[in-house]
Parts: sequence; C-alpha cells; structure tokens
Amino acid sequence: MTDALFTGTVRDAIGREELAARISEDVIFADIGEEAVRALLDFDVLDEILTTRPLAPPRLRLHREGSPVPADRYTATGELSRSATRVIRPEGLYRELRAGASLVLDSIDRLHPPIRAAADDLMRLVRERAQANLYLIWGDSHGFDTHWDDHDTFIIQVIGTKAWKVHGQGSRPYPMKVDSDHAHTAPEGTVWEGVLRPGHVLHVPRGWWHTVTGTGDVSAHLTFGFTRATGVDWARSLVERLFEEEVFRRDLPRFSAAEDRRKHHDRLVRVLAELAEEHGVDDFLADRDARFPRRQSFSLRAAVEDDAPIGPGTLVEFVPLLDPPVERDGDRITVAVSGRRYGLPASAEPVLAVLARDRELSAAELAERSGASRETTAAVLRALVRHHLVLLR
Repeated sequence: MTDALFTGTVRDAIGREELAARISEDVIFADIGEEAVRALLDFDVLDEILTTRPLAPPRLRLHREGSPVPADRYTATGELSRSATRVIRPEGLYRELRAGASLVLDSIDRLHPPIRAAADDLMRLVRERAQANLYLIWGDSHGFDTHWDDHDTFIIQVIGTKAWKVHGQGSRPYPMKVDSDHAHTAPEGTVWEGVLRPGHVLHVPRGWWHTVTGTGDVSAHLTFGFTRATGVDWARSLVERLFEEEVFRRDLPRFSAAEDRRKHHDRLVRVLAELAEEHGVDDFLADRDARFPRRQSFSLRAAVEDDAPIGPGTLVEFVPLLDPPVERDGDRITVAVSGRRYGLPASAEPVLAVLARDRELSAAELAERSGASRETTAAVLRALVRHHLVLLR
C-alpha cells in the first residue's frame, strides 16, 4: 500500500536497523517490486493532472543538457481568459520532449493522493518535512549535469528506466543551501552505478554528487526530498531564547576598557553555555516534532454542522503527520499539534492512540479497537474534527 510505502515496504526491504544506520549517511539501493509502486503514477494520471491543474514555470519546467528550456517555447498566456498567467501549450511541450527535454513537476504530492500518502509516510519515517517531484524524459539525453542536492532524496522509479551514477560526498561534507557558493568539487570515481527500473528505490544523501541520464526509452521517477535538522538549527533555536537574557540585550561595551570587554564576553559565553545545557538537542527535536505542520485538508460538513451524521461506516482519517505528544491531567488531556495545544476529555485518549497507530479506519472499527462506545467515539470525533485533528468522510 502506498500509504505505508516507506515505513512498511521500503523499511522492510532494506532492514529497519540498516536503514536507520545508513539514511543520510550512505547511498542505499532496494528493489521493492513494480507492484509496490504501480499505484503511484501512470500516464493517465499525469495527463489528467496536466489537463486540470494550472501548471506553469517554475513549478512545471523543462531542462535539457544541463540548461533550462526557455519557457516561451512551451507556454503561452491563457487563450480562454483575460489573465496574463502563462499556461502550458501542448504542441510546444510535445516538441521539446521529443527533442530530449526533461520535464520537472515540483510538489506533485500536492496534486495526486497516492503520492501525497507516500510523502506523508516518509515524513513519519524521517520526522522531517518532505516533498515529491516528478522527472520525466524520453531518449538518452539528460536534463541536468552532474550535481549535488542540498537535501536528502529517495528516488523511486515508476515508469521505464534511467541510468544513475553516484560519485560520493565531494570536497565539502554536508553542504547546505546557504553555503552553496563554497567550493565543492565532485570526487573521482563512482560509489554506486546502475539502471533503475520500476520498483527500484535509491537513496542519495545530501551533498553527494550524481549523474543521471536517459537510457533510450521513456523514464519517469519520483524524487522524495527531505532536509534533516542540523546543529545550525539547534543553535538558531538557542539564539531565539537569548532575547530573554538581559546580558544579550545590552549593547556591547565597544568603548569600555579591555578588561570590561573581556568580562562581558565571559558572561555572554557563560549564559550561552547554560542555555545550551538547559535546552539540549533532545528537547529541540521534541519541540520540533510538536510543531510539525499538518497537510491542508478540509472536512466542512462534519466540522460545521452540529448534527452532521457520524455512522459506523464513516471513514475517519487522522490529520497529524506525526504521533502527537499527549499529557494527562486528571480527567483532561492535552494534545500538541503544529505548535498548538488542544484540551480534550480523557475519554479521547484511547481513541487518539488508535488513530495515531492505524491512521485511517471506520468509526465502527475505531470504537471497537479503542474500547469506547460508539456514542463516546462519535462525541470525541466531533471534537477532533473541529480542531482539524481528523477528517470525516
């Protein structure tokens, strides 16, 4: 199932411990089988997306031989409206693709539910935000020259074949987007090489150089990208706390005696060190999880109408991407989601536990698995849907 693609299929194929040890640190290859990715994307779905969505550069764009294809070659202003928004011209798009251009469609996870479910599942695996992009090409050309990305990627081949060479880390380990201007040269040789086919999965860590080319036929792959938290992110969180410290709000003693400046410096260092000890990396990661964003999704009728029906067959979908922390205080619990705290009756706790585990199920199944009555389950769901913690269908 695509909704457990990463926490289930991919993790099982690679091995739980091996995946945990090598993710973001080494290139990883796995063959999860064509059937496991069949539901992610096909040409009928892609044609429908291009037909019904107002896509244009930079979200949909073409590249060939390492350079972007000028947008006016395959776009035009809308013919059926007075808007100056550019739209894709089918005949121009066909011509450029036939000539060897590579089509890139960013954030396709926002456009197709199976890919969105896979991206959500990856976020549960890595506990970081993720985005899926599509890369489509015919022939033996390439869209991009040898390069590295400033984020980790999982590549999933869904249609046809594509040749990959992964060269390794390069001269600047763990490069970041903000320091991409620094000298960073590719290493000699290749650490992994192969032709990806439908069902093949390849993980390339941030900063690892790679070369990708067509193999002569059609190729479509999805790149699921995510950026891990770094020491820089933790340090930035400490900086935000420094505004509460009087010594850090004071002006630096530029014109004081050298001894006074040294004492001021020592005090700054001491307070910063105390903050770093008090708010360690574990606390930072826990707070980051509690602020993890939700997908934009709606369940209008159930959330607005007091008497909207919630029957045994009502489908319940849990909205938080990560399992939210729950605190209990007497007959009340507090749930932290996306940086907000929600107070609920304690009767909601077993219902939330099942939702966090199973993610999507009927109201009857939820009542049975949580041990709550159907009446209690319905009452809890009415509260959860208004807090945008569940969707009801």
